Amino acid sequence: MRNYFLLTTFILSGALSAQDSIEKKIKVEEKTNEGPKFKNSLGEIKLNLDESGSKNIKFGLSSQVWLRSIENNPGTSVNDVPQKNTYDAGLRRMRFSVSAQLSNYYSIVVQFGINNQSFISGGGTGTGANGQGKKPQIFFMDAYNELAIIPRKNEITKKDNKNHLYIGAGLHGWSGVSRMTNASTTKLLTADLPVFNFPNIEVSDQFSRQFGVFVHGEVNKFNYRVAVNKPFATNNKPDVGKIVDNNKSGKLSYAAYGMYQFFEKENTTTSFFAGTYLGSKKVFNIGAGFYSTNEATLAQPEKDVYKSYNEFIFGADAFLDMPIGPKNKEMAISFYSVFYRYNFGPNYLRTTGIMNPGTADASYIGQTALEGFGNSKFLLGTGKIWYTQAGFVLPKFSDKIKIQPFASYSLKDFEALNQVGNYYDIGANLFILSQNAKIAYQYSSRPLYTKDTKEVFTRRGEHLLTLQIAL
Repeated sequence: MRNYFLLTTFILSGALSAQDSIEKKIKVEEKTNEGPKFKNSLGEIKLNLDESGSKNIKFGLSSQVWLRSIENNPGTSVNDVPQKNTYDAGLRRMRFSVSAQLSNYYSIVVQFGINNQSFISGGGTGTGANGQGKKPQIFFMDAYNELAIIPRKNEITKKDNKNHLYIGAGLHGWSGVSRMTNASTTKLLTADLPVFNFPNIEVSDQFSRQFGVFVHGEVNKFNYRVAVNKPFATNNKPDVGKIVDNNKSGKLSYAAYGMYQFFEKENTTTSFFAGTYLGSKKVFNIGAGFYSTNEATLAQPEKDVYKSYNEFIFGADAFLDMPIGPKNKEMAISFYSVFYRYNFGPNYLRTTGIMNPGTADASYIGQTALEGFGNSKFLLGTGKIWYTQAGFVLPKFSDKIKIQPFASYSLKDFEALNQVGNYYDIGANLFILSQNAKIAYQYSSRPLYTKDTKEVFTRRGEHLLTLQIAL
């Protein structure tokens, strides 16, 4: 880790010294969609198609680089070499987005890029053993058209409408269940999302998106989104006594999320919600949502006997972000808490390991974890999850940077396991150009379960350093 921290120090010093020249070339917005002006933030990339700017094309570019030290699960091999600890680097997200506002009523949104490329995984087809992580394929995350039934801005008076209503179709992320199911990956409070906020991630969706029709809008302070989608096909075959994702019958999915905004309203021109506003807004929202689809999983309770089960996910949450203390100190708190109830069928479990470098070490003779190898952990399953995160922007000490310590906690209670799991994250964000440029450090601790008793027998940790640039 020492080399990683030296590299971070070098990057930070370079970013600070370059900031003055950057600000001379790029106009700083006096007011952004997220509230009052950030002294050290960049404006949006926008190409106006008419004199008023109401017809325009906006461009977005973001990159999140990860540097990690992973304490591997017992019995892990990396690139066929047994390893207790692994240092790695990777590209968690690289995105390019384009949105075209062709009139006050019609717009197009496209976002593409790559995710999860590391030194050993994420490569495209045909790379073979000589470079498994090389040349990942670019894919689309969003590609949809949207029509305003009641636009946000009155076309004649040019004033904001009290209510608005939009309908759209395509590959989209206007999802149900919770605020975090619709999270912005460039405005996170923690270094990364817990991922279980996306109940079908890379199973029956494409990086949390599905094809379908969606409606979203606002009535006074109540904001809502509803979608009817066609899930991506899954056809896994279960072993006896197991349950897997299999939606061969092709049923539609239904999703919705609504929230009441007690204080300031949030900008919902895109589907993504911020994890923190750094005190630029005073926000307190409560919300609830669901996701439902029939015959989503398949079980084999006894040999050659198969039974399908419906999927139903419910979520309820609360979000608070506001400045506190003397105005000149620029302090702020961010708080989010959500409860999920998952039902995929009896004893359903799913594991994950983000950019997992590990596989099984055939020579290992000790106890291994039910989750698997590398940094694999239980992601979600039939049962309940309670997740809470909190952050605090420290009192102002510099005109250049802000620091925001944070912590999060997940309690996972799955019916397939015999003990509740406690997951912890702690770290801090260092903002250089507001959320356009930041460095985040996070330490995460995960429990590991035995294969026989399905109870916790040990824990493992992971250090993460992420470098983000986003426009």
